[in-house]
Amino acid sequence: QVQLVESGGGLVQPGGSLRLSCAASGFTFSSYAMSWYRQAPRKERELVAAVTTTGDSTNYADAVKGRFTISRDNAKNTVYLQMNSLKPEDTAVYYCHAVRVGTTTWRYWGQGTQVTVSS
Repeated sequence: QVQLVESGGGLVQPGGSLRLSCAASGFTFSSYAMSWYRQAPRKERELVAAVTTTGDSTNYADAVKGRFTISRDNAKNTVYLQMNSLKPEDTAVYYCHAVRVGTTTWRYWGQGTQVTVSS
């Protein structure tokens, strides 16, 4: 059974930090590129950050560059999102996403974790 379980969300003041974790099970984690998406109320889901299977390459949405860092630990089947200098506009549900592209594309989503940035 495939599972992506996010944790680490919560309420934080502007300028604060949070670290999201996504624990994967039920598939070969090291074969999947991992990413974090977010969806704010009344907005479409958007890509926040992505990391390759080995962790040697990452990319970020312009809105989070320099503030967020994505990383992965293939030994622990976990992907992380370190979020610093948080802003109210970062408020959203954050989703973990796994994808493997080949002759067939395999894609999995987590259930999401709420991040609220407010004073």
